Amino acid sequence: MVRRTGQAMTMGMDDPFLRALDAEVEADIQLNAAGTPPADEPPSEWLLDPYEVQAEAADLNSLHSAIEALETDSES
Repeated sequence: MVRRTGQAMTMGMDDPFLRALDAEVEADIQLNAAGTPPADEPPSEWLLDPYEVQAEAADLNSLHSAIEALETDSES
């Protein structure tokens, strides 16, 4: 569900897409923290540049923060 409040649009946690996105991001953050490559990646893809690992972690954390902000907005 997307709600328009003034100029901004917010999505509540009752939105299936947002719930699925939150679950996917959480799983990716846990895999990243454990240093475990996703099961669907071939071993040739497992070796990463440390910069790429840090960049992906930052991207995932930013996305997770954005999802939390949407959750918070929908509660108020």
